[in-house]
Amino acid sequence: MEEFRRCYSRLCRESGAEPQEAVLQQLHQLPRGRLDLATQSLTVDTCRALGKLLPRETLCTELVLSDCMLNEEGGQARQGATLLLRGLCANTVLRFLDLKGNNLRATGAEALGKLLQQNKSIQSLTLEWNNLGTWDDAFATFCGGLAANGTLQKLDLRNNQISHKGAEELALALKGNATLQQLDLRWNNIGLLGGRALMNCLPNNRTLWRLDLAGNNIPGDVLRAVEQAMGHNQDRLTTLKENHARTHVLSREVQHLREEKSKQFLDLMETIDKQREEMVKTSRASAAHIGQLQEALNERHSIINALKAKLQMTEAALALSEQKGQDLGELLATAEQEQLSLLQRQAKERRLEQQEAAERESKFLRDLSAANEKNLLLQNQVDELERKVKCQQEQLFQTRQELTSMSAQLKMQAIQAEERLDMEKRRSRQSLEDSESLRIKEVEHMSRHLEESERALQERVQRLEAMRLSLEEELSRVKAAALSERGQAEEELIKAKSQARLEEQQRLAHLEDKLRLLVQARDEAQGACLQQKQAVVEAQTRASQLGLQLEGLRRRLEELQEDLSHKDQERVAEVSRVRVELQEQNGRLQAELAAQEALREKVAALERQLKVMASDHREALLDRESENASLREKLRLREAEIARIRDEEAQRASFLQNAVLAYVQGSPVRNLSPPK
Repeated sequence: MEEFRRCYSRLCRESGAEPQEAVLQQLHQLPRGRLDLATQSLTVDTCRALGKLLPRETLCTELVLSDCMLNEEGGQARQGATLLLRGLCANTVLRFLDLKGNNLRATGAEALGKLLQQNKSIQSLTLEWNNLGTWDDAFATFCGGLAANGTLQKLDLRNNQISHKGAEELALALKGNATLQQLDLRWNNIGLLGGRALMNCLPNNRTLWRLDLAGNNIPGDVLRAVEQAMGHNQDRLTTLKENHARTHVLSREVQHLREEKSKQFLDLMETIDKQREEMVKTSRASAAHIGQLQEALNERHSIINALKAKLQMTEAALALSEQKGQDLGELLATAEQEQLSLLQRQAKERRLEQQEAAERESKFLRDLSAANEKNLLLQNQVDELERKVKCQQEQLFQTRQELTSMSAQLKMQAIQAEERLDMEKRRSRQSLEDSESLRIKEVEHMSRHLEESERALQERVQRLEAMRLSLEEELSRVKAAALSERGQAEEELIKAKSQARLEEQQRLAHLEDKLRLLVQARDEAQGACLQQKQAVVEAQTRASQLGLQLEGLRRRLEELQEDLSHKDQERVAEVSRVRVELQEQNGRLQAELAAQEALREKVAALERQLKVMASDHREALLDRESENASLREKLRLREAEIARIRDEEAQRASFLQNAVLAYVQGSPVRNLSPPK
């Protein structure tokens, strides 16, 4: 208010007038948010300054200008009233405006009409003891502004000389207005026609719940009809408030249910993130396991290279022995015939061995063609798997929940596989140590052993692929059952699907690399076998000595085959366990579906309660109509009391009129307008 006071004094001085001391004193003493200038004779300069300050004022919510002589006879006073009201048109914080006893007439009514059209903040307007209804055209503009207003809730028009035409204009305004709740029209000249016009407009207005029409010469039946309409509007307002309160409570409950659902969704997302982390861990463990297998393959390659070096050493030893044989041939000329016979026999044996080698080569070629066909089949299966993966990428997000339970078992399998690999490494080392003591013939047996191990590995890969296909089929079934429950998380599924695609592509790439490595190892082994066959032709004489060693190695192979069968049985048991866990997860998903159905039933029950409450409201309205009928009878009894109250009000009005006349005659200002 201090800033408002300084601005007021500055504007008055700029206009060449001194600020009014009474106004400054009121501005200094008034509380925050209320400006009370009642009974102060405001000059035109003061009105101009206030009209400039009020649009920018953001603290004043109540303005009292009662009995300020804003519209006396003369142009300057009228100009002051219009300046004040124009300034209030742009104000956005004022809620209460009191203009009682200012004798506002035509120009004031027009300015008030513009104020009501433009101002969007005033909720209460007091215009008691004015002359707004003396000019019909000006009052019509005022009523037009009231019809266009959307914030005014209370309007006081007592003692404004409103005629039946003005009442008709007010009736038209009330038909268009949807916010006015209280209207005071006591002590005017509305009459029968104006009362009927107001009564006829009330069915179109459902917000006005208080309309005072005492002292207007309106018949009792019209007043009763107006009071009845006001009672209906009050009942509507009370029912609307109750309905709003109940709808607010129900909306809170619905919001609470939505929050619970959002919490459940967040919990699901947390579990999904945890499963992603576990999948990453398992992928890392599988990568480490693959690295260990690669190391084992590298060790086997190193063993094969060592065997090749041994073969080269044996070939050198054979070359030395041939040179010694040539030296001894000169000395053993007598034994040439025997040697020729032996050479013939050896040639026959070599032919037989060559035939056997050719047969073996044909067998090897057949095996290679079969392996190539198997590789083609595997590639076709890989293509089919890729297609299935593309179809199942939309379902991988849900299967991760199921794979979490499998991750622990996979870790155990990885540990067991590592232990088995260690055992196989130890056994292979022992076999290598034994093979060092063997001679050139043992290389042939090792090549056969490598071929059998390659076949076993291929069979193992095929079994693993068959197991993988069966698991994918089971997973697809589980996914099809769970697809209906995951419609809300489709946006996040897209991201998870992209990640799953990358992981599947990486896994397929790893499998393809493994297959390529196996093919390369097979090719190297075949090359080594070809080289060894040449050495075998020269070392056939020593085959008899290595027969016993071959039998021992065969026994070892049988033991390895038994171990492989045990491993296959263990894997079958693990697959059965995984199936049982998948069934348990299906049960959990079904339980979640049942919980969601229970929530839906709760929502349906709430809707039913709303319907029951609406029917109860209708019954209450009927009861209230019956009560209104009883109240009408009581109102008839009170008419006598109302007549007595009217006489008392007429006496009070005469006393007030005499007092105003005395006040006007005793004031030092020039003659006022006719008595109020």
